[in-house]
Amino acid sequence: MSDITTSQEFTREEVGLALRNHGMHLEGLRYPITPIGMHYLLIHFDIPFIDPVTYELPIGGSVRNPLRLTLDEIKARPAVTVPVMMECSGNGRAGLNPRAISAPWQEEAVGCAEWTGTPLGPILEEAGLLDEAVEILFTGHDRGIDDGVEHDYERSLSVEEALREEMLLAYGMNGQPLPPQHGAPLRLIVPDWYGMASVKWLKQITALDKPFEGIQQAAKYHYKSSKEDPGTPITCKTPHALMVPPGIPDYLSRIRHLKLGSVPVQGRAWSGRSPIEKVEFSADGGRTWDDASLGEQVGRYGWAGWYYEWEAWEPGEYELCVRATDVAGDTQPLAPEESWNYGGYQNNAVQRVPVFVE
Repeated sequence: MSDITTSQEFTREEVGLALRNHGMHLEGLRYPITPIGMHYLLIHFDIPFIDPVTYELPIGGSVRNPLRLTLDEIKARPAVTVPVMMECSGNGRAGLNPRAISAPWQEEAVGCAEWTGTPLGPILEEAGLLDEAVEILFTGHDRGIDDGVEHDYERSLSVEEALREEMLLAYGMNGQPLPPQHGAPLRLIVPDWYGMASVKWLKQITALDKPFEGIQQAAKYHYKSSKEDPGTPITCKTPHALMVPPGIPDYLSRIRHLKLGSVPVQGRAWSGRSPIEKVEFSADGGRTWDDASLGEQVGRYGWAGWYYEWEAWEPGEYELCVRATDVAGDTQPLAPEESWNYGGYQNNAVQRVPVFVE
């Protein structure tokens, strides 16, 4: 099978991935904290069964004091609860043409949960990183084959990145024990990055004396112009805004239907390490824009709410759009073509919602 396709039809394999890895219902944007059952899921291989009673997390490699921590020992450490807006780096892939053959996300691979756990940094400091350590490798219990290579899912961070105060070893979600599908009994949370960095079902943590070259690090999750292009690694989230589609939907097409009048439109916006500065709304496909009212961000790493009162007093067909700009000055592109890349990553083109005002 080709890596990309120009076909408008999804393959059987893509449909299978879509059924297995569900997105968040866009009406869930009304919740500041996404209910667990609504939060998006991307599971590369199988959900492993891990007994929390016998679970242990080894921390080794280029360290002076190798550790082996039980779940109870991890829970006995200082705990924090942090809202984190998480987004799959392949979110929006289905809107690209040609598109990569992978999980066919439209705009729904998002969620903002409250994660409870203990900071990673003090554990690494207790293990005593040697001067030779350059990266920290996080290995999951989930194992499978990708691009013909059998491996555990694993990703690394630079030592500097791993020691940032926001890095979290999480064992709770929305005030409950971490569910199996979200990485129980223990997972990594990397708040500002796309979701692929937040390794689930942690098996071990290893300090490396050279950069990690595993397939999920060196071959996957790169912004590439072609198959041969080595590309640029995907890291922090880019600015993105989504709206709750207003009105009522047609069952099959999901096209929205509204009555004449004043229509409240709301949603959420986020970015990586730069807060959202403004959100704009358009009712004419992005030709003209008005500023929406921007609410407070849900914690340092969550999303911000926004609101706009649309005066829909003329019947007809409209295309509603929303776009976000962050403090760094980055703005969403108008068209998916501006976000095209070989792997189908980071498509943060503006959301377009067709509606009929009747």
